[in-house]
Amino acid sequence: MTIRKGEAWGEPVERPSDLPLVTTDAGISRRYAIDPARPVGLSGGDLFGSLGCPPPRDAAQRLPIDLLEVTLDGVPTFAAAHVVLRRGWWRGPVTAVMNVDRIGEWNVAPRAHPNDGRFDVVTVAPTMSVRDRWQARKRLPSGTHLPHPEIEVRTATDREFAFGRPVHVWVDGVRVADATSVTATIRPDAFAVVV
Repeated sequence: MTIRKGEAWGEPVERPSDLPLVTTDAGISRRYAIDPARPVGLSGGDLFGSLGCPPPRDAAQRLPIDLLEVTLDGVPTFAAAHVVLRRGWWRGPVTAVMNVDRIGEWNVAPRAHPNDGRFDVVTVAPTMSVRDRWQARKRLPSGTHLPHPEIEVRTATDREFAFGRPVHVWVDGVRVADATSVTATIRPDAFAVVV
C-alpha cells in the first residue's frame, strides 16, 4: 500500500543472507525484470540517496517502492528513480519525470516520494534564458531552484510527452534512446527494497 501522510512506511525485517545487492537505480529495474517478487538491498543510486543512504544493519526495513513504466516510441522499459528528456541543458525544453527527489547531488523534485503512487514532472520552459538556467543549476543541490516562473512542477500517475524532433532519453541515469513519443505510468508498490 502506498505511503500515507502520518503513517509508518514499510515493515521491519531481518536482512536475508541471500539478498541481492544493487548499487545503481538502473540495477533495480534490471532486478525487477528478472524477478519482480524478490526484494533487493541498496547501496547506491538516487533512490538510496533519497532514503538517506542508510548503512547496512541486521534489523532492516522492507520498503515497497513504485516503479515508472516508460514507453519510448513504443518500446517499454522501467525506471526506479527518474527519466530525463532533453536535447541539451542550456537551450530548449528539459523534462524530468521523478519518482525520487534527486538526481545525483541535485534536489530536482523536493516533494517527490518513491512510494506515494504518483510521480513529479519537472519541466523547464524552452524560453528560459541561459543566465536563468545557470542560476537555477546553482540552486539545484538545495532544491531552491523552485519556485521559478519558467520551471513547472506537476504530479501525475500517467503522462504522455510528444516532441517534433527526437530528444535524448536517460532512464535512471543511463542514456537509452532518442525518442519523439514518451509515456510514463506509475506502478504503485511494484517492487521492494531492503535497507
